Amino acid sequence: MKHTYHIQGMTCNGCRNHVQESLVKVKGVIMAAVDLEKEEATIEMETHIPLDKFQEALKNDGGGYSIYEWGKHHRTEANKTETPKVKGKGTFYCPMHCEGDKTYDKPGDCPVCGMDLVEEQNVTSISTTKYTCPMHPEIVKDEQGSCSICGMDLVPMQPNLSAEEKSYKKLLKKFWIAVVFTLPIFLIAMSEMLSNNPLYEIMEQKKWNWIQFTLSIPVVFYATWMFFERAYRSIRTWNLNMFTLIGIGAGVAWLFSVFGMFFPDFFPEQFKTESGSVHVYFEAATVILTLVLLGQVLEARAHSKTNSAVKELLKLAPNKAVRVVNGHEEEVAIDQIQLGDILRVKPGDKIPVDGVIAEGETSIDESMITGEPIPVNKSPGDKVSSGTINGNQSFLMKAEKVGSDTLLSQIIQMVNDASRSRAPIQKLADTVSGYFVPVVVIIAVITFIVWGLWGPEPVYVYALVNAIAVLIIACPCALGLATPMAVMVGVGKGAQNGVLIKNAEALEKMNKVDTLIVDKTGTITEGKPTVEIVGAFGVDFSEKDVLQYIVSLNSLSEHPLAEATVKYGKEQQVQILKADGFNAVTGKGVEGNVNGKKTALGNTKMMEEANAILLGEMESEAQTYQKQGKTVSYLGIDQKAVGYVVISDKIKGTSVKAIAELQHKGIEVIMFTGDNHETAQAVADELNLADFKAGMLPEDKLNEVARLQGIGKVVAMAGDGINDAPALAKSDVGIAMGTGTDVAIESATITLVKGDLHGIVKARNLSNKVMKNIKQNLFFALVYNTLGVPIAAGVLYPFFGILLSPMIAAAAMSFSSVSVIANSLRLRNTIID
Repeated sequence: MKHTYHIQGMTCNGCRNHVQESLVKVKGVIMAAVDLEKEEATIEMETHIPLDKFQEALKNDGGGYSIYEWGKHHRTEANKTETPKVKGKGTFYCPMHCEGDKTYDKPGDCPVCGMDLVEEQNVTSISTTKYTCPMHPEIVKDEQGSCSICGMDLVPMQPNLSAEEKSYKKLLKKFWIAVVFTLPIFLIAMSEMLSNNPLYEIMEQKKWNWIQFTLSIPVVFYATWMFFERAYRSIRTWNLNMFTLIGIGAGVAWLFSVFGMFFPDFFPEQFKTESGSVHVYFEAATVILTLVLLGQVLEARAHSKTNSAVKELLKLAPNKAVRVVNGHEEEVAIDQIQLGDILRVKPGDKIPVDGVIAEGETSIDESMITGEPIPVNKSPGDKVSSGTINGNQSFLMKAEKVGSDTLLSQIIQMVNDASRSRAPIQKLADTVSGYFVPVVVIIAVITFIVWGLWGPEPVYVYALVNAIAVLIIACPCALGLATPMAVMVGVGKGAQNGVLIKNAEALEKMNKVDTLIVDKTGTITEGKPTVEIVGAFGVDFSEKDVLQYIVSLNSLSEHPLAEATVKYGKEQQVQILKADGFNAVTGKGVEGNVNGKKTALGNTKMMEEANAILLGEMESEAQTYQKQGKTVSYLGIDQKAVGYVVISDKIKGTSVKAIAELQHKGIEVIMFTGDNHETAQAVADELNLADFKAGMLPEDKLNEVARLQGIGKVVAMAGDGINDAPALAKSDVGIAMGTGTDVAIESATITLVKGDLHGIVKARNLSNKVMKNIKQNLFFALVYNTLGVPIAAGVLYPFFGILLSPMIAAAAMSFSSVSVIANSLRLRNTIID
């Protein structure tokens, strides 16, 4: 029989192999083939096997996978768990991303590599301060006051420790326990090197061995027992990792010592001391385990710093706000704010949610989101963002985005998602890691055999010690951490500087970009156009009439150019006529009916579509302005061109400098615009751009990106509008201006919060720094293991008489991972401006 089932929970090839092996083990299964992309398993069996049997097999082997009859379960974004229900304030994920972006709802260790899961910092960790009575802790209130039982003033409750802090404190406690018991074992063992050992005057060596054994029990079975659990699980599931090597190495040393104590006659004389007792290695086992535990403690501490950028962003989020209702002010929790609420923001306060200023003027420090230190002046109608800091003026604002929809929340979520994503360069580390542990075990076995055959006396003692050293010094963990640690810190650094990275792949590709395409309006220019001149053709319509029709038609549009004309019309006190049948023609203009007349407004292509013929002298009159880099939109009424409006859009102050810097870095910059050639030429001349393309429709931009990619270019596209979305999605790296449309931002892989081209310079610099850091980490990890394993095997002994103690190997192994994390943390202090 052959059936196809749906599998939920797979994220990588490791998952696929795990599921396939688990299903094949079920009694009665002839063959099982698992497809990761289709999320399905095809199982051939002798007779029908109930679904429960397969589910039980998957459950027993760990990994959190589920199996369903095909067609009876809706596909989901598997593996992405709900908000945590047990401990901590966020979701938990593996720092080495062994299972892609899979997350867990409670702390623990990764079922693949065995490392402690890391807690993701997110907005759910922001909570309103609670107050309690020091005498009656059962009394908990949302605001200050007095206890209803004893009348004492309520005091703020201490916030709960995060799962990350709990894990660190737990590891630290176990480490000190391990130290307390390991230190005397070490001293007892080292005393054997003394010619007249004073300890032997107290009692004989055999009894001291029993004391070492007794002292080792708390270290092995309590403080570091988790290492053996992880090692056992890694072997059972065949996800071999660092703990496999530690478990085998330290376990062999400890078990050998115990066996030697209970059955000394089993061993030949070369394994025995002068007193006749078997030489024990309790000090090696416990010191190795304690040093590995120290490495875990240091890693736990360092991990808390890698996502410090997100923690700093979380601190920006206020938990209370002042709401104005019918003229009265009331303090409310941030989660009680609803869309449309009017909020009072006082001097020095943090902006509670995203919205617009309804009344008053102020200056706002947006440096924590944009990375720009200079406060920005704001007036009624201007947007403000959650977490930014008000200056010395009070104002009223209207809430437009609350909760997870605010810019700050989206930034935090984007940073978290990007931190968990995998960079393409990580495939190298994954490939090496896949063969690493089996190769190291084989080298350890070969080491034992070689020393056993050709080593000096006592040969088997040398063979055992060196084989253990090989197992202990090898560290696949450092290799696995090399990329994700650098990505996590780098993405956080970008967020602090207004550069939001959607995934690690974009961060890596940005380093390879050689061609940058930039849209003109809203990207190079301010995107806040203003009307300069309104002109009329002929005598049928005056300039005031032309403006009236333009404003009436544009009153139905949300385009920035339309808003500029409507604003100008209101300033000129133009009466708006009745308009309907509005239609926006992408890349050309708009059309509709105004005052019963068929009206079109746009470029020459729009006039052609509306059959509104433009005479030569009309075009030449308008082209005078176009040559100055200004936009000219023609007005056609009832198939006749009757006038035009001249709109200018200033080039952003940083555009010239940013483009010059990018060109200096060897990047070819090309400008795309829907405007005519003359307007584009004028802007290109001001920016010293050698290449530009005018009159570009969305499909033209898309096709040009594909053409450049076809000739081997690595293309980045920067834009801010809906018409840029296809090209942004097609490019190797899509860069959206944070001031642009949501569609553009969704299509891009990098978002510049400030909407400033200088952000691209920051993104490029950040990419260079992160990639350099990743390569350094990989070099450290690979060179360390390449040199460390042969030295531990004893290749230097014949020439220099040098051997590596398993205890020194354990220290080196632990600090190798810490060194990779420490190198990654250097990115926090790097300058990307």
